[in-house]
Amino acid sequence: MNAKPRYAILFVCLGNICRSPLAEGVFRAVVDEHGRSSAFHIESAGTGAWHVGEQPDPRSMAVARRFGVDISGQRARQVNKEDFRRFDLILGMDRSNVQTLLSRAPQSATGKIRLFLDHAGGRAVDVPDPYYGGDDGFAAVYHMIREASEALFAKLD
Repeated sequence: MNAKPRYAILFVCLGNICRSPLAEGVFRAVVDEHGRSSAFHIESAGTGAWHVGEQPDPRSMAVARRFGVDISGQRARQVNKEDFRRFDLILGMDRSNVQTLLSRAPQSATGKIRLFLDHAGGRAVDVPDPYYGGDDGFAAVYHMIREASEALFAKLD
């Protein structure tokens, strides 16, 4: 019989095809590396609905794969009102994502919404959206997310 996870975490970006799928996959990998997968329920979503049902951006999948993380099974979805109840922590990749989440959340859930890098490592900076850039932007985002995922895991475990 599986125990209920201690933490339910939702990573959120704009379209749920670049940053938040990477964060979901990388944080899941960090948790698995520490043998704590049963303690966490991890998902990702977007504030927008443009890519619902699609796989992550091929460049996100490629950079994840380069570091041994498979995110190809993920499918984009939009944040819904039930997420504000289901998740203990909702981490926006940038300040705009956080503002959108706060504007949609019931008052009782606003305390769950945080800026990912600020909450994870105490750096109030955005994870930049690499969508319109080149492969090097995706690699930089991967490294930011990996570092923040390690810090988040250490904080929560």
